[in-house]
Amino acid sequence: MNELTADYIIIGAGSSGCVIANRLSANPNTSVILLEAGGRDWNPWIHIPVGYFKTMHNPATDWCYTTEPDPGLNNRKLAWPRGKVLGGSSSINGLLYVRGQPQDYDHWRQLGNTGWGWDDVKPLFLRSERQERGANDYHGADGTLSVSDPKLSRAICDAWVQAAQTAGYPFNADFNGASQEGVGYFQLTTQNGRRCSAATAFLKPARHRPNLRIITRAQVQRLAIENRRVTGVHYRDASGTEHLIKANREVILSAGAIGSPQILMLSGIGEAAHLRGQGIEVVADLPGVGRNLQDHLQARLVFTCHEPTLNNEARNPLHKLAMAAQYAWNRSGPMAMAASLATGFLRTAPHLETPDIQFRIQPWSADSPGEGVHPFSAFTMSVCQLRPESRGEIRLKSPNPMDHPLIQPNYLATRTDQQTLVEGIKIARHIAGLNPLRSKISGELRPGPNATDDAALLDWARNTATTIYHPVGTCKMGDDSQAVVNHRLQVHGIENLRIADCSIMPSIISGNTNAPAIMIGEKLSDLLRAGI
Repeated sequence: MNELTADYIIIGAGSSGCVIANRLSANPNTSVILLEAGGRDWNPWIHIPVGYFKTMHNPATDWCYTTEPDPGLNNRKLAWPRGKVLGGSSSINGLLYVRGQPQDYDHWRQLGNTGWGWDDVKPLFLRSERQERGANDYHGADGTLSVSDPKLSRAICDAWVQAAQTAGYPFNADFNGASQEGVGYFQLTTQNGRRCSAATAFLKPARHRPNLRIITRAQVQRLAIENRRVTGVHYRDASGTEHLIKANREVILSAGAIGSPQILMLSGIGEAAHLRGQGIEVVADLPGVGRNLQDHLQARLVFTCHEPTLNNEARNPLHKLAMAAQYAWNRSGPMAMAASLATGFLRTAPHLETPDIQFRIQPWSADSPGEGVHPFSAFTMSVCQLRPESRGEIRLKSPNPMDHPLIQPNYLATRTDQQTLVEGIKIARHIAGLNPLRSKISGELRPGPNATDDAALLDWARNTATTIYHPVGTCKMGDDSQAVVNHRLQVHGIENLRIADCSIMPSIISGNTNAPAIMIGEKLSDLLRAGI
């Protein structure tokens, strides 16, 4: 067995892990080893914004997880893409920069998590950000995470925004500004038409530091634990050779909402009965490990159009050549496009304090990324519930670290979740019936004219809805019986081990999760550097 030593060992080079590696290694007297199960981010499709069509569901860059049959989805299984490469999911995601609502973080604080209210975390978002519009009370311009406006527009998306305003929803030029509510256009984690992943933003500036070592193709097997104190990490390299890294100070688990609870359980930290059932010796009985799983479920309405959409362009060889030429010339056009262009954060009922649904408007349609667009002119209106009540879980399939864990999302398990999604679908239909959007639509393909009442819409959602790639909560922060880490992100009952990724969220935030994951990395970095 080969043995290495570092002050800090970080497991996972995703959105949080890259930040932590950068911040800790900024001190030349601190040694850091960053372990990543995937490879280097050399695939050129990673850096082209529309490349997520090529990197999702690709085992070279994606863990290619699959859920268990979910009763809430009529026992369907879903593919759950997660990045397996430097940058983690920030290297294969849809590039949408959304922080959530201030109330999300104030709720965390109200649950007893001191230091996690909006006033506490807002400066961390600003620190990371290099906002192309410049700095103001809500944005930073001196960070390394580039945030920019889209490099293209499409008439169908503009028509949706105008129709939504006709429906009474206000225009919002900045969903990360004074208020999230309204309709408008996403900002993206891009720089000059290229993806700005966490690896690009945080690892690239730090990778030549002599006190930072980045090890790829490193599959963590388990934590090394002595007397409930973590002393290091066991991992296997691409050849199958096992290595042990000793931690002089702490180990930081940043493997994500699936990987982090799996590694804890493989190391004997989790629900005792479940671990014994897998033949794993119990180190700490923490029943919340793997519980509290939350995700955003999207219902994808598709409307056919009288006029061409990106579907037509993407299926025309000459248009595809023109797209490539445009991107090569000035890094713009469809190849610089994120997962969606237009968006809306809306309320399904007037008594709600804040928006409870989010729209994503795409000038194309497909059954799923990676399968290609439909062979006809159409666009997509995706709607999701921002704060689902349903809770799922992660469990071990076996004690073999190479086996994916069991993922049970438990979607649409509560009446509120069902009603909210149905109301979102009805709002989508209402907007589609207003000009100027109505004049561009030739028909409703999905859910279709036969879905005429709430029961039919819910059944359609159960048969077709899919993840929007935001799993969180499986190592939640708090002090109750189901909490896994405290407000300092230290694992309860275990010394020298912290967790920093979306698994620590006690409740899912109201929006996309990449920006909050980066904030969590900033927060832990501050805690460690302050010796807290």
